[in-house]
Amino acid sequence: QLQLVESGGGLVQPGGSLRLSCVASGFTLDYYAIGWFRQAPGKEREGVSCISGSGGSTKSADSVKGRFTISRDNAKNTVYLQMNSLKPEDTAVYYCAATALPRGVADCSAPEAWGQGTQVTVSS
Repeated sequence: QLQLVESGGGLVQPGGSLRLSCVASGFTLDYYAIGWFRQAPGKEREGVSCISGSGGSTKSADSVKGRFTISRDNAKNTVYLQMNSLKPEDTAVYYCAATALPRGVADCSAPEAWGQGTQVTVSS
């Protein structure tokens, strides 16, 4: 059974940094594209970043380009989201999700499994 567990969320001041982790169990991460998504109160869930199974291809939303970096360590079955220069509008519950795809494809539009989410709050 595919399971994903996020961690690393918390309260941070504007301009600060956090690193989120998404640990997979029950499957080998190599053959899954992994996406980070977020949902703020009263808003629809949106895609943040996506990384291919090989790690060689990534995509990010325009709102986070230059500030967030997605990476993965398949040996640890873990995907990370490094978030720098955080803004209050980044406040949301962040989720990771997995999609089975060829290893070079970064397409996170139709995930098969979701984590439970981790709260990120950016506030002074």
